[in-house]
Amino acid sequence: MSFEFFVRLAGMVVLAFGGLQLGVRMAQLAGNPPEISALVMSLVGALSGLILTPHLTTRPIRALSERINQLPAQQLVSGVVGLILGLIVAVLFSLPLSMLPRPYGMIAPILTALLFGYIGMAALTTRRKDVFEIFRGHIPNISLGKADEGLTPSRQILLDTSVIIDGRIADISKTGFIMGPMLVPNFVLNEIQHIADSPEALRRNRGRRGLDILNRLQKEALVPVRITDIDAEGVEAVDDKLVHLAKQLGCAILTNDFNLNRVAELQGVLVLNVNDLANAVKTAYLPGEEIDIKVIQEGKELGQGIGYLEDGTMIVIESGHKHLNEVIKITVTKVLQTSAGRMIFARPSADS
Repeated sequence: MSFEFFVRLAGMVVLAFGGLQLGVRMAQLAGNPPEISALVMSLVGALSGLILTPHLTTRPIRALSERINQLPAQQLVSGVVGLILGLIVAVLFSLPLSMLPRPYGMIAPILTALLFGYIGMAALTTRRKDVFEIFRGHIPNISLGKADEGLTPSRQILLDTSVIIDGRIADISKTGFIMGPMLVPNFVLNEIQHIADSPEALRRNRGRRGLDILNRLQKEALVPVRITDIDAEGVEAVDDKLVHLAKQLGCAILTNDFNLNRVAELQGVLVLNVNDLANAVKTAYLPGEEIDIKVIQEGKELGQGIGYLEDGTMIVIESGHKHLNEVIKITVTKVLQTSAGRMIFARPSADS
């Protein structure tokens, strides 16, 4: 039997006894026999206790507990500290206020404690980031220009659906570049599971790969990977939930979704884009440098040849069609960076 069942029984007994006493008192006042009134009021009290007791005891406590579990640690600590400081200030006012004439001397200290407790809790919760920065030895609200933009007070990183399905995060997590815990909200996990259950073969395979990548992350990543129940109430879309949580937790979002990237940046959330990282770590070539490359196909324009570097960068070789399926030395003439990636233009070297 559950604890709630015992609470219902206890409430039934207590209110049945209270109804019995009330029925006897009402019968005495009316001058009627007490048995009928006592029996009726006792039954009403028992029924009320059986139905209402959980709604007044266990369920509010359970709802409050779930709400507290969803709060970030910084917000929870700030709220408790603010409440304590507010009550301390209220105590300083309570002594002179208690000297007021009755009943003001009794009511005023209570109202003051409620007011200052709320003000302290609200103030520290709102400014929690600045408070934690002070304790870390930093001075808040001093802008250093663009150098300080995008920094987050939390090392936690939220993973979105696209970056998990992409799979490269599993290898990145083993390099040590990610310094904080990676969080996967339940709504992201549910979306991956929904994709894995899709009737379309390609979509289903992508979803299953995402689940495999999560399993690898939990086993192989150098930092903790946590599945969390924390959610954004009142927000429906997954991307909107991620942005809302990132702002609430003060953390970054790891993604390779172009639209999520733009939306998050517009709302001041730091975005770590895997595609940007991949482009950043590619070997840089300058015009005039020479590279050995294999020409594997003809280009779109007449006489062009196409080759690829090991990182997948495409090289367009002028007059390269003459050397199809040959490894030749080429000289870089131009490097073009586009939104789709990097493209290198070259021509065969003099000694090729």
